[in-house]
Amino acid sequence: MLHDLSTRRTPGHDEPMFGSLKRIFVGAPIASSEEQHQRLGKPTALAVFASDAISSTAYATEEILLVLVPVAGMAALGELTPISLVVVVLLVLVISSYRQTIYAYPNGGGSYVVSRENLGENPSLVAGASLLVDYILTVAVSISAGTAAIVSAFPGLIPYRVPMCIGFIVLMMLANLRGLKEAGRLFAGPTYLYVVSLTLLISWGLYQVFFRDLGPIPVNEASLEELGAPLDGGALSLITVMLLLRAFSSGAVALTGIEAISNGVPAFRPPESRNASRTLIVMGLILGIFFFGIAVLSNHLEPTVSEEETILSILGTAVFGASTPMYYILQFFTFAILILAANTAFADFPRVASIIAADGYLPRQLANRGDRLVFSNGVILLAGVAVLLIVGFGGITSALIPLYAVGVFCGFTLSQVGMVRHHGKVREPHWQMNRVFNAVGAVATFIVLIVVVVSKFTIGAWVPVVLIPLIVVVFKAIHRHYKRVGRALKVPQGYRSRRHPHTVVVLVGEVHRAVLDAVTYARSLAPEHLIALHVSHDEEDQEKAQAAWASFDVPVDLRIIFSAYREITGPVMRFIDELDEEHADDIVTVVLPEFVFEHWWEELLHNQSALWLKARLRSRPHTVVTNVPIHLYDLAGDDLSAPSSKVEAASAASAGSDEGG
Repeated sequence: MLHDLSTRRTPGHDEPMFGSLKRIFVGAPIASSEEQHQRLGKPTALAVFASDAISSTAYATEEILLVLVPVAGMAALGELTPISLVVVVLLVLVISSYRQTIYAYPNGGGSYVVSRENLGENPSLVAGASLLVDYILTVAVSISAGTAAIVSAFPGLIPYRVPMCIGFIVLMMLANLRGLKEAGRLFAGPTYLYVVSLTLLISWGLYQVFFRDLGPIPVNEASLEELGAPLDGGALSLITVMLLLRAFSSGAVALTGIEAISNGVPAFRPPESRNASRTLIVMGLILGIFFFGIAVLSNHLEPTVSEEETILSILGTAVFGASTPMYYILQFFTFAILILAANTAFADFPRVASIIAADGYLPRQLANRGDRLVFSNGVILLAGVAVLLIVGFGGITSALIPLYAVGVFCGFTLSQVGMVRHHGKVREPHWQMNRVFNAVGAVATFIVLIVVVVSKFTIGAWVPVVLIPLIVVVFKAIHRHYKRVGRALKVPQGYRSRRHPHTVVVLVGEVHRAVLDAVTYARSLAPEHLIALHVSHDEEDQEKAQAAWASFDVPVDLRIIFSAYREITGPVMRFIDELDEEHADDIVTVVLPEFVFEHWWEELLHNQSALWLKARLRSRPHTVVTNVPIHLYDLAGDDLSAPSSKVEAASAASAGSDEGG
């Protein structure tokens, strides 16, 4: 019957269960006035924004070898140090560029804002799409790489790789919903302990190599066979220029995450730009030293790269010994930093998405801060898309890497080209030198971008090449929508809203308290036409409804329509269409009596057909839907026979918008 058509919980009575769970996992709300106190100091900011870049040291060297070793075997290790050195030079160029960006654009947004201000709409949208793709892949790659570190130490967990990845993503999402500062404090410890562990690995390893005669690791022929690599040591002559470029582009993933600090400058404590710049320099030093140090150590120890065991696990076994406490400490904190690298994306993706949304190219919901002063919708969206990637690629890091670098270097290139234009316009002190740095960096990152696309197109790089333009198309479609809504809602000069006649229809199932309260509310609107409508399924039901209506002496005309197929929505919609023809200039308000329950599970005992009816009614022009609730619980010991104390109306007309364009 109609009295069961719609059930809804009020926010106040959701709180005991859902609100308590939210507070447990997310924490109590933070007032807007506390925003300054949520800013990050340099040590915490390094853990939040640099964990992605620092964590790439755990797999960037391995990615170079996975390209070269299958072709040239162990001889490929001779190319590792030169390639790593070129990557470090590129790192210096990119760090220099983003340091300038931090001072030029202290409100954050990185390559998107730089491109928007200097290159125009289309380049900025490409930069924005590249950033968002980059951050999504950051989560997927870092989580999968972190899980790989664990399954390397405990091979029995390999079948559970994907569920473990999903669990870690959910954990990161919940931590970041609690707020940027709290997430930073939570994750700072593991980040710095990884730095200590890797420092010990490289320093102690090189000490043993040069002063304790630590020799090369025996070749693992089984791993070489799995990779299809030659077992006789290989030959450098097999390494072509294209193969070297592809290996370089794989190693260049070490640069991922550098842009994170420039995107999140407003998250730093004042002076924001100076603190962000110093944090960026520290991050660059850690990244460059670790990446090159691992390459040098690998060149001397000659580990056999494997798809089953990470390069750091192999080096850790050689330097610290198999199954020693220090080996497990290294593996644990490698796993921790790789998992926490996703924190960089969770810190920056919502912030960049909020800037793009504020410009009208993404849904406005992404521009809103949640209870904890974070962009909660962006955090949840990022987690959801990353989970889809993990499931789609089986949680395999090397399968995700080819997708990764395209967005990264596309953003790098656009940012540096934008900074070249910026220096020409602003002409700040030393602008000529800065412009040269940016120009050289732009050329270098553009070359890497082309290399990545060409050399890895068939093994996955085609995905971002196609996806980024598609995202730009979506951006523009969203922007057109908001502009169209804005034009529709714009108030012309001299506009006065005209009053329309009012027709109110109260839907009636059984005649009970909820219906009578709804009729009283409808009469208070003083409409020109007031109708009570009952949908009958058979003659017995019709007679029962008429008798009950008469027994309460309700001073409103009851109309009964027959539904041969026991449907409600269709007959009601047709009836309102007929009213439109009868009263062409009227606004029609449909009043729905509804029950509100104390417990969520009580809703399951009642049908929800009014939800569909309300959705259909909202799509009709000149139609308003109003819910009149009756609260079926007694929180204060009230007598349920007493009149309801509150009438709550939720109205929406299809001609309006809740966002003002």
